Amino acid sequence: MTLNTATGDIRPPKPRRRDVVENDEYAAFVRRIIRAFAKRVATGDVEALRDMVNLSGLLDEAIGDAVTGLRTHGYSWAEIADRLGISRQAAHQRWGGDK
Repeated sequence: MTLNTATGDIRPPKPRRRDVVENDEYAAFVRRIIRAFAKRVATGDVEALRDMVNLSGLLDEAIGDAVTGLRTHGYSWAEIADRLGISRQAAHQRWGGDK
């Protein structure tokens, strides 16, 4: 249990992390889809090029959502940065602050 000193409430701590289920397989599946889409564009589907570029923005947004979720579950900037191979300050600058 955690004591909130501001209100005096006793609450159970937030779960640090949920069980990881098939993340490696899911990531491999996503990579295969992206590569297949790139091959399709490369064979002459020029109209789909814009859609492919738009996926980049969606991926950046999804990464931001993932980082926000990890922070909500108690992960520190140092832990997140370590997994990404960047500094704590770089992680906070990219996804923290007023965003």
